[in-house]
Amino acid sequence: MMRPVTYHRTTSVAGVKIFYREAGERGAPVVVLLHGFPSSSHMYRNLIPALADRYHVIAPDLPGFGLSEMPSSSDFEYGFATFSKVVASLLEQLDVERYALYVMDYGAPTGFRVGLAHPERVTALIIQNGNAYENGMGDFWAPTRAYWADNGSVNRYAVRPFLSLDGTRFHYLAGTKDEARIDPAAWLYDQFFLDRPGSVEIQLDIIYDYRTNVTLYQAFHAYFRAHRPPALILWGKNDPIFLPAGAQAFLRDLPDAELLFSTPDISPSKTRRTR
Repeated sequence: MMRPVTYHRTTSVAGVKIFYREAGERGAPVVVLLHGFPSSSHMYRNLIPALADRYHVIAPDLPGFGLSEMPSSSDFEYGFATFSKVVASLLEQLDVERYALYVMDYGAPTGFRVGLAHPERVTALIIQNGNAYENGMGDFWAPTRAYWADNGSVNRYAVRPFLSLDGTRFHYLAGTKDEARIDPAAWLYDQFFLDRPGSVEIQLDIIYDYRTNVTLYQAFHAYFRAHRPPALILWGKNDPIFLPAGAQAFLRDLPDAELLFSTPDISPSKTRRTR
């Protein structure tokens, strides 16, 4: 059987060039893959063809990430409200009216905002370590919370290490039992884009804006309860950034969701299931 072809496309959305990967037959059920920090749709390069024999798959790079345009912050309002509008507008341009959202990390509040604005369009949620509950945020967030409380130069500088090569490598290796299974090219690819002139300041602005997602958590929960989208929750149990308690919390508002925890020392076939 031939491997499905992934197409690499760029289009203009609200005056910004947005890169996206697309695969699968148009007319098939749509799955939209929304990436996390500090990556891009590149993180889904292996998942896309695995889904494309059954689904129409669309995976955009958010503005300022990957191969999408990175306009200056004076010309573009970087933040999750804008990101969600860009994603919704892209899908409208592609004549996609109904879609499942696969969300990870930054992709989660982006996708949940899309769900808030267009609940009738979302057919399902697949949530991979994408937080929506205070339960999921532990000690790791202390410097970021200090930055949210006071975005002066001292606190802003304190979160800059997240954007270094060591910080990017941490995202890939934290909690991993066998580092040899992780391709170093993945974090080097991400770091290439983080190291572009002006990128660090833009990313710091986005980290500051993340506080607005926490403010919306109750609205996200209300959306889950009111619309009950079918949901699959996938969580790395050793994630130090978004804790397993954040995964369990989804079941309060999505009681019919399926929750799968994985740990680095077990194969996917042995992933534990919790209901």
